[in-house]
Amino acid sequence: MAMQPAEIEALIKAALPDAQITIEDLAGDGDHYAATVVSDAFKGKSRVQQHQLVYAALRGRMGGELHALALQTSAPG
Repeated sequence: MAMQPAEIEALIKAALPDAQITIEDLAGDGDHYAATVVSDAFKGKSRVQQHQLVYAALRGRMGGELHALALQTSAPG
């Protein structure tokens, strides 16, 4: 079962409440998304660590309900 953008955003917001999130459905199939996430939680963290925070927020749905998520992450400013 595919995930809706609002569900992806809600999961990320639950873990990173200050996050500014933009989600784009890349293929129109509900399985392939691109997300831009900006959060203070990313300050001082490497890109890999930032992505790990987002993937952890998705609570194991990557590779199952959510097939692909292209991420762009950054701290504000």
